[in-house]
Amino acid sequence: MNPPRHIVVIIADSLRHDAVYRNNTTLLPYFEQKAIQYTQARSSGCWTLPATASLFTGLMPHQHGATSQTRYVRTDVPTLAERLKAIGYHTYQVTANVATTDVFGLHRGFDEIRKIWKIVPAHFNRLQQFLLLISKPRLRRMIFSKDLIAQKLSEDIEMQKTWLQLTHEDVFNEARKIIAQHDAKNEKCFIFLNLMESHFPYHVGATLEMSADGMVNRLRESSALFNTINQTFLTTGKLGIKPEMLKVLRERQRKSWEIIAPAINRFTEEVHRDQENMVVFGSDHGDNFGDQGWLYHFSNVTDGGNKVPLMILPPDDNLQPQSLAMPVNTKDLYATILDSCGIGAGASLLKYPEESVSVLQSYWYNNKGKTLPQYKYNQICFVEGEHRYVYRSTNWLWAPISKDGGREPEFEPLVPQANPIYDAVKNPERRKKLNAIFNDFKTFAEKIGTGN
Repeated sequence: MNPPRHIVVIIADSLRHDAVYRNNTTLLPYFEQKAIQYTQARSSGCWTLPATASLFTGLMPHQHGATSQTRYVRTDVPTLAERLKAIGYHTYQVTANVATTDVFGLHRGFDEIRKIWKIVPAHFNRLQQFLLLISKPRLRRMIFSKDLIAQKLSEDIEMQKTWLQLTHEDVFNEARKIIAQHDAKNEKCFIFLNLMESHFPYHVGATLEMSADGMVNRLRESSALFNTINQTFLTTGKLGIKPEMLKVLRERQRKSWEIIAPAINRFTEEVHRDQENMVVFGSDHGDNFGDQGWLYHFSNVTDGGNKVPLMILPPDDNLQPQSLAMPVNTKDLYATILDSCGIGAGASLLKYPEESVSVLQSYWYNNKGKTLPQYKYNQICFVEGEHRYVYRSTNWLWAPISKDGGREPEFEPLVPQANPIYDAVKNPERRKKLNAIFNDFKTFAEKIGTGN
């Protein structure tokens, strides 16, 4: 197989696996006809920074160093963009999420980063903008301080476009321009695309709107969104959102998927059919919606919401579609893409998916210094066969994997308490890998600590 001419990675931010796989259709007919689908793919991180850093480095969060507590990617590890640039690819980000840029060091290796909020005009009204701004703690503090007068909010206010309106078609149009530009020069390019429609507040219309029926339910939905973004449960110990409203939030993401899926499918067919390009579609991480007693993805939520969609279209247009149910880690997209370019870098999901070790990590989040002690823990989870095993606060828990595209089952204590790395993992080489990851995680987690 020849190296791909262009490489396009499409990431729908926060999109859960069960938002895509429902009613026996993904709403992506071109992928269903052509792609390799990994139905047991999981992200190694639970929010944009650690998850995207893993995609860009092929490393676990404890290795690349970007977590809820340590917020910057190590500069001594080569990124995917850097390695592709070194072999002749022109590298781009077209992003709707500020977290994928220079804020956390995820800009390294890209020739150009096109921030979509600086390109598109605003389509929302001032009231919508103000309500969203004051709902976010950091921005609320800035608004009612001298920072507003000093114009230090300009970037944050501009960025609200991606929270308040649809921008996915704008992202795809920028990618089309980049590809056309390099086709005209007979040059190769790598483009990373981030779509925010499936991210909180889960776009269900052209601009921000509520989805529930009736004024009372819409007020409850607004309250649920407020509690979600402010993570009040970390400081109160209560979710603060009734089960019916959690279903509404989950359904908001599904509706956002229904909005963007046709555009993803259309763009992908356009840039892949009868061309020598590689296209990857997936999510950086999932969201929780109350699973395992957790809310929102920007927290310690390894135990729910990390199962994500992942589909790969190699440059060979004649390959037959496949659906692989073995557990894989999305960080291995790094090795997969590099391998397709003739660079060996680890477990390629196209050639050796069985070598991918599905490990997830998360680290406690300090919510304005008020996070309750029961939420101050770091944890690691791995998938082996048909079960998930999580190590949390010196105890092991376990649960089945979800097979039908639904939500992940709840964890229960592992009885008797034994190390499942030795008991459940039969392959010696795999056991050795997992044990090394586990020990390195514990060392890193101890260094971060829990603040107690």
